[in-house]
Amino acid sequence: MPDIRLAGIDDAADIAAIYRPYVTDAVTSFEIEPPDAREMSSRMAAVLARAPWLVYSDAGGAPIGYAYASRHHERAAYQWSVDVAVYIHAGHHRRGVGRALYETLFSLLRLQGYYVAHAGITLPNAASIGLHESLGFQPVGVYPAVGWKFGAWRDVGWWRLPLQPLPTTPAPPLSLADAQSHPDWPATLR
Repeated sequence: MPDIRLAGIDDAADIAAIYRPYVTDAVTSFEIEPPDAREMSSRMAAVLARAPWLVYSDAGGAPIGYAYASRHHERAAYQWSVDVAVYIHAGHHRRGVGRALYETLFSLLRLQGYYVAHAGITLPNAASIGLHESLGFQPVGVYPAVGWKFGAWRDVGWWRLPLQPLPTTPAPPLSLADAQSHPDWPATLR
């Protein structure tokens, strides 16, 4: 049975393998060299210190996709906003994996007390735009010619998703560890 769970550092090699073609074969990622398992585990540890990094495993337990949230910016006033990303193994596109990962991720981010998610998409990318907009993201702007990859300047569009109504005075978001202790965590992860 397919499963969405919190990623562990032992998933780093599988996650690096899923991500690799987005670096080597596409302009989706602006990285030039794909990270190896060691670098990916370092990135995962940094994210997991603060926010969820989820893995979607197929019926045999093999990871086929992942999604995570990271800081939008370092300054304290940004602490309620996150950037999100989702990557799916090429053989599993258009099967609802990205949607399932994002829906679970957004529920966990709400539980933690985040209010806005942002997604950057290298343009053109109709499939990614379609997924994000179907989940309620709205375009907020484009950085024209912001990156050079594969012999051309590339634009990046930014989309925004309100996760929950904005309070007058927000409490700081829960750490991932505190959120995992919340009684609603198990049901939200399911």
